[in-house]
Parts: sequence; structure tokens; C-alpha cells
Amino acid sequence: MGEGEALREATSAGAGKRYHHQYRDAVGEIHSRPLLRVPADSTVIHYAFMAEGGSSVSKAVLAEICRLSGAPAPDANARFCTVPVSGGQLSWESHSEFSTFTFTAKAPRKAATLPARHPFGSDFSQPGSIIAACTVDIRKLTPTTRKLVGQFDPHATCASVLEDGKSLLVTDFRQNAEGFTQYLLLDAGLIENRIGYYTKLAIEIETYRTLALLGLPLARTLSAHLSRSEHELERLTRAVREGPQEDNEKLLSEINDLAADIEVDSAASLFRFGASRAYGSIVQDRLESLGDVSYPGYMRISRFVNRSLLPALRTCESIENRQANLSRKLARIANLLRTRVEVEIENQNRNVLASMDRRARLQLRLQQTVEGLSVAAVSYYVVGLFYYLIQAIEPVMPFPVSPKVAAGLFVPVAIGLVWLIVRQIRRHHSE
Repeated sequence: MGEGEALREATSAGAGKRYHHQYRDAVGEIHSRPLLRVPADSTVIHYAFMAEGGSSVSKAVLAEICRLSGAPAPDANARFCTVPVSGGQLSWESHSEFSTFTFTAKAPRKAATLPARHPFGSDFSQPGSIIAACTVDIRKLTPTTRKLVGQFDPHATCASVLEDGKSLLVTDFRQNAEGFTQYLLLDAGLIENRIGYYTKLAIEIETYRTLALLGLPLARTLSAHLSRSEHELERLTRAVREGPQEDNEKLLSEINDLAADIEVDSAASLFRFGASRAYGSIVQDRLESLGDVSYPGYMRISRFVNRSLLPALRTCESIENRQANLSRKLARIANLLRTRVEVEIENQNRNVLASMDRRARLQLRLQQTVEGLSVAAVSYYVVGLFYYLIQAIEPVMPFPVSPKVAAGLFVPVAIGLVWLIVRQIRRHHSE
């Protein structure tokens, strides 16, 4: 049954009632990762494919499998679905960046072999690149099946005793010729739900540990970039401290370019490192849920996984911290250099203002000199005009006056009047 059908049935009894627009999503989320129901003596084949083409590609592949098997196609909005195919059950789940196909069928008589019929044959069209592939072989725990532990690499075999103190989960995390990581679950009387629970844990440990480790190659690549950037930062810091003022603009440009490179790397790694943290947390949760106890002579699965997973996650975290620290240091050195440039500009502005003040004083002195000369010049023209006036009115004056004498006597009066007028004009402009 698909997710959409189950939710419709669950809410059909409440027809006519008004629900929150996200009610179905919230209520249905608890069933978004359904447990497998796996009987004893079964084999589970699991694939996880990256969703490079989007979830629609994965749904199209599932729809084609359903069509060939005569099973109903899943709901268009479903995120998980279980359909009967090839004499077994195929479970499909859609995740944010990958999708999974898990096929459960009766175990072949010979251990470590695939069922004769399964949906992943030559006509199967992959929805994306494989990121995880594993098989879980479930067998009854007997003296004969206990010997199957010997089929794994003796140098990498890890085994955990499960909750009943008898059942075993064994793997070596090696890939066989067909590309599968093989798990062996030796059942000492677990019910189907518990077998499905431990099978699901094994599948998720395999899938999420692989996804968590996708950040490690990127971290190693970025580590080399960061080392070069750190050396460059050291050089720029020394140049800021010891370099001449003339290089400030060039240094600031180089610092900004380096900061931009760091931000580009940080943006490129943001999702991958965040996803690695999330997947790593899921693996830790699944390992804790496994509750494994060491089987005599073998390492526990949780310890074996953490031996490589935790250092990889710490490496990713270290690269993130180095990126953040480098960005902060670049910001500080850029601010320091900007402060230096601003101080230099303020000094230049102070010098310019001082020069302008000197020019203003010189202009004032020149203006005063010009005003003094202008008083003399205007007075000269006024006296000249007065002289012409006296000459014109001399014939009609009641007493004889010499124009030259009158003009000479008028000189101080003209100078005084012009000086008063100029002074009044200057005072008006000052106000």
C-alpha cells in the first residue's frame, strides 16, 4: 500500500471536518520510513541510488517494474511504496537526494547467493548512480549456519550479538563480485517484526555510512586549497604590517580576492558537509538502536563502523572550522587594512584642508589689497566725475570757483565716501 492511499483511508472517517493544511504530512510522517516484515530464511537485496535526475526518475522506474509485474503503480505523491513483484516484496522509498529499492524474497538453498528471480536483472533501468548496495541473508541459527561466519574476510569480519543474546548480525563490509556488501543475520527465534527491524538497521547503516563518507573526498580536496590560502593569508598579513602605504589598495584587492575564493569553497561544501553530519548522526542512532554486544573473537559492528566513520566526520568538521576561521581572519585583516587606508585618507584630507585654509588666508589678504586699490581707483573716477561736474556748472555759479581747487578739496571726501560704501558692502556679505 502506498503512502497516499494509507493517508486517505486514515482520514476518510473524518470527512466534513476541517483539518490543518499540513495535517496529513505531519500525521503521516511517523510512517514515512516503514519497517520491513521479513520472515526467517529470506534474502533481502537493497540498492540506494542518487537522485541526480530528481525523484520523478525513480518513480518512473518503479512504475515500469509495477507494470511488468502487473502490480498497481504507486500514488504520484507517494514517498514510499511496497508492491509484490517477482515472487517477493519490493519496497521503494524516496529521500531528499537518493532513493532506495529493497527486494525481499525466500532465501536460496545455497547461502550468499541471490534469489533466482529479482527485479534488478538486465532489464532494470537504474534511476541514478549507485551509492549503496547490500544483501542481508537471514538464516536460522544452527551449528551448520554458524559456520557461514567463516565466508567473510577473517581480517575484517565483525559480528554483534542481538537483543535475545543468541541471534547474530555478521558482515565484513567488503563488496563481493557483484558489488554487494553482504550481511548475515542468524536468527535464533526472533519474530518477523524484529527480523525486519534488524534487517532495516543493517540496510540503513550501510546506506547512511556511505552517504556520510561522501564529504571526505571533498574535505581532502579543500584541505589542499585551505593550506595554500592559509600561506597566502600569512603573506598578506606580513605585507600589511611591513608594506609601504602605496601598496594598500593592491593588498586590499588581494585580500578581497582570497576571501571570495574561501567563500566559494564554503558555499560549495555547505550542503555536502551538512549532509555528512546529518547522515553520520543517523548512523550513530542506528548503531545505538542495534544495541550490539561483541561476539567472542570478533569486533562489534558499531566499533568497526566508528573506527572509520568518526575520523571522517571529524575531518569534515575540521575543514569547516578552518574555512570559518580563515574567513574571520581575512575579515579582520581586511578591516585593519581599511582602517589604515581610512587613516591615510584622513591625513590627506587634513593636509588638503590646511592647504585650503592657507589659500583662504592668502585670498583674504589679496582681497583686502584689491579692496584698498579699488577704493583708490573708484575714488579717482569719482573725483574725475566731480571735476567734470564743476567745470560744467562753473559759468552759472554765483561765486567764482576753480575746478581744480574744488576737485582737490573733494579728494578726501570722495575717498571717505567710497571707503564707507565698500566697508558697508563687505559687512553685508559677511552677515
